[in-house]
Amino acid sequence: MVLPRRDAILLFLCVITVPFATAGPSFTVDYKKDCFLKDGEPFRYISGSIHYSRVPRVYWKDRLLKMYMAGLNAIQTYIPWNFHEPTPGLYDFTGDRDLPHFLQLCQDIGLLVILRPGPYICAEWDMGGLPSWLLKKKDIVLRSSDPGYITAVDKWMGKLLPMIKPFLYQNGGPIITVQVENEYGSYFACDYNYLRHLAKLFRSHLGEQVVLFTTDGASVGYLKCGALEGAYATVDFGPGGNVTAAFEAQRYAEARGPLVNSEFYTGWLDHWGEPHSVIPTAVVVKSLNEMLEIGANVNLYMFIGGTNFGYWNGANSPYAPQPTSYDYDALLTEAGDLTEKYFAVRDVIKMYKKIPDGVVPPSTPKFAYGPVEMKKLRTVSESLDILSFSGPVKSPYPLTFVELNQAFGFMLYQTTLPIDCSKPTPLSSPFNGVHDRAYVTIDGVVAGILERDKAISINVTGKAGSHIHILVENMGRVNYGKGINDFKGLVSNLTLGADTLTNWTVYSLSIDEAVRDGLIWEAGVRRASSSANPSPPPAALSQPTFYGGTFQIPDGIPDLPQDTYLQFPNWSKGQVWINGFNLGRYWPSRGPQVTIFVPAHVLSTRAVNNVTILELEAAPCSPGPCVVKFTDTPIINATVKAITPCMREPLNTQHHSWLH
Repeated sequence: MVLPRRDAILLFLCVITVPFATAGPSFTVDYKKDCFLKDGEPFRYISGSIHYSRVPRVYWKDRLLKMYMAGLNAIQTYIPWNFHEPTPGLYDFTGDRDLPHFLQLCQDIGLLVILRPGPYICAEWDMGGLPSWLLKKKDIVLRSSDPGYITAVDKWMGKLLPMIKPFLYQNGGPIITVQVENEYGSYFACDYNYLRHLAKLFRSHLGEQVVLFTTDGASVGYLKCGALEGAYATVDFGPGGNVTAAFEAQRYAEARGPLVNSEFYTGWLDHWGEPHSVIPTAVVVKSLNEMLEIGANVNLYMFIGGTNFGYWNGANSPYAPQPTSYDYDALLTEAGDLTEKYFAVRDVIKMYKKIPDGVVPPSTPKFAYGPVEMKKLRTVSESLDILSFSGPVKSPYPLTFVELNQAFGFMLYQTTLPIDCSKPTPLSSPFNGVHDRAYVTIDGVVAGILERDKAISINVTGKAGSHIHILVENMGRVNYGKGINDFKGLVSNLTLGADTLTNWTVYSLSIDEAVRDGLIWEAGVRRASSSANPSPPPAALSQPTFYGGTFQIPDGIPDLPQDTYLQFPNWSKGQVWINGFNLGRYWPSRGPQVTIFVPAHVLSTRAVNNVTILELEAAPCSPGPCVVKFTDTPIINATVKAITPCMREPLNTQHHSWLH
């Protein structure tokens, strides 16, 4: 059959367009038009950072909806390796670690994903996301071609990358780009073979279509070791600087292609003992507008910071740990509340793209449950039988956390005074080996506190044979620079006068498990019922001690429980759990953070709520009131006297991101 000319042309056009019509979704870099292409069309993302590991799963949808309603078309998130593989070969992707659920939620809401799977992420997260068990090989060179490190990375990525492959955009998912490593140009190793190995590894698992990228500070010096052939080079920089000069640095590595700021800082991080960081909204808005005006792709770091629950905070060098709150002065507060900065940034985005119709989800309500009376349960030293599941380990010299297969929390070291110390004698860590804070008692009497970089010697007295107990706290591993090989515990010998202390008994403490299983409370009740005399008034410092209290939230009242904040009037420093959930560290005596965020999902209206505190220094329980207080207002910016500020660049320079 011979077709009419018009029908033949239509058939020809149909045939040649079929491959394009049936081709799947695509996301690529267009080097000629200096942009990304999404399904063949020019595309620019306006993204925001959210770390699913810092936000309870029950609030993922709320936070993502708020991001979507601000006009974002993408989110950016890290994958912390140590969050998912706590011990070698044992993986956890359940509950708050359910990465596939988070990615699916992003897609359901309509947000694309910029994924940063590491293996190193920095992120002010413990050890930059690397698992501490890597340090079992003492001389390991992390973030390099070290065979021990590469073997572990290959195994981890062999688990992770196939899991995320179905979520790639070309496979129908939300992930448009995947970062290789993180700000490698800021690391001393400058190991190109390591980066090439990672790129090859990512390609082998994810395919050739995925857009890989790198991120480095906005200067040529960082890009020299950070940029990688086959991965698109992006930069990061904060507000208040020269936007044109920053992107000129990117052009050093990428002569053509889209302009990308992968971390545009909406705020900044905090350290214990330094004032809370605040970046003015006007400064953020001005620089954001400048970038969007020239067509750049921007990721707002952070859009919501969240919380370092438990022990997940990192630290910087010289040693300066970050607090429990990762509020970051971001657009959404730690608790997900809307801010002036949120609406100001939303107004800027409105100028460049359509904002979704509808109402922005409101801030979650907060409730002040009031004071809770706390009672002394027992000291740590009295509780070793229930805290140390593995039992005592004898050693001539101190052992580190990693040597006893412990990642976080506390370890107790015992020995005896080898000589009479009738006069004050220095107990010292001559090589600054207390990592990170040690609470010293001799025969049950507090002798003082040793602290990394700050207090490496205290004077003690006692008779020969007196028992020395040293509770060592891991305050968070260094997350940036050479210091990420951060061993914890007593990592070098202690001396008494000129003599090295030996013959140690070391206890690995499973405090979280003991609290969760109610063992602390049971032991505390037995102790209280058998004690005929009240405890003596505390000295300036008291032994590390557990305290407990209960409170009830009435059932049947609509909308309870609600989020709240826990305050510690006249308490010093410690760790707090509610119903077995580790909320994190409190340290109001040093600040700037005073309150701890308590998400509603850890509270109950069906049963009595338990509050457990490990107070490390001194509780206000005698003679004053011994209470903690639930309030509806956060305090994360209390004025403090700076202890030893962490060395860092001014916020208005082009690159502040060695901390991410």
